[in-house]
Amino acid sequence: MRVLDVREAALPMRSDLRNSVFSFAEMTVSVVAVLTDRTVEGAPVIGYAFNSIGRYACGEPMRTRFIPRLMQSSPEALLNRDGFLCPAKAVQCMLVGEKPGGDAARSVPVGTIETALWDAVAKARRLPLAELVSQSWRQRPMEARVPCYVGGGWYRPDSKPGDVTDELQRHLDAGYTHMKIKVGGLSLAEDVGRIEEALKLLGDPRQLSVDANGRFSTKEALDYARALAPFKLRWFEEPCHPNDFEASAAVAEAYSEALATGENLFSSQDVWNQVRFGGWRKGRDYLQMDPPQIYGIGTYADLVKELAADGWDYSRHFPHGGNQMSLALVAGLGLGGCEAYPGFFGAFGGYADDCNVSGGWMPAPQRPGIGFEGQSRLHALMREVAADWT
Repeated sequence: MRVLDVREAALPMRSDLRNSVFSFAEMTVSVVAVLTDRTVEGAPVIGYAFNSIGRYACGEPMRTRFIPRLMQSSPEALLNRDGFLCPAKAVQCMLVGEKPGGDAARSVPVGTIETALWDAVAKARRLPLAELVSQSWRQRPMEARVPCYVGGGWYRPDSKPGDVTDELQRHLDAGYTHMKIKVGGLSLAEDVGRIEEALKLLGDPRQLSVDANGRFSTKEALDYARALAPFKLRWFEEPCHPNDFEASAAVAEAYSEALATGENLFSSQDVWNQVRFGGWRKGRDYLQMDPPQIYGIGTYADLVKELAADGWDYSRHFPHGGNQMSLALVAGLGLGGCEAYPGFFGAFGGYADDCNVSGGWMPAPQRPGIGFEGQSRLHALMREVAADWT
């Protein structure tokens, strides 16, 4: 199995949503397509991926460094013993000549290409990626269904506390049971008002989480922690800058309920620093790394397994992203659950068109590969990147 070509295209996300830190109005996304020499039912096997939500398109380093290194590698250097592409070996080839540290400059472009390679390999094997991941890391069948919560509660220019209930009611009607809303974009009193409105609708505080997107100073985070503690929410996400481990530890010491972070950690070393020095507590707190942004599927799965050996249960992982790349890992590794962005982020937020959520559970994907082919709008964009290959 050989890589014949790799392409990247930067596309606009087309979203007017806002969290406590920035608006997505200018956000772009890198879509990657990988052409292989394999065919299935007469069609070339093409792997696809995109660099998830919240990081801008990263095509320049792909085109100038990582894709050329991949294409210049000996084809045999990229293969497993069974003749299929080995994404881990591809990552090693792409990282030749790279200086350690500053991982975000590499982890997102490399991880997006690596994820597209996994899509191609799973398609060539005619397996859902979730099944291939489960066979590779757990030696058992993938999960048939996974828990799924909504990452929502966004701010809009004229946001007021009561608005959040209208959004959450739509998600309840769609079959979701657990929600997350933003904090930090209004005053503390106004954010508390939004939480109170949400809980009037949901009832159980364990069905609600809040996300500050790294907005707060240590003092502000502690102020919010004191105000949030009586609610006993499911988790308080990313209260401080993701690399301020001292602030993280201070919040963990003061806040008895669960905390969560990880979407802005871009290497295994970053995550280990969080659990070693950021005060994160086994059995209580959560980790939310984003697979294509942390060097890809293989790095994510290896890290989850390494953390399990250190006492971090698989249920403590809720990968960021709200897409089928994260869903494949949740179903393949048996993680705590996945995120969803129903109706958000245009073609890039959501799951297969025929995916139905019921009672907060989502069925595992059954299509070969990641399953982008089941998302008509997104797959149409991806096919444009590979238009003359098919």
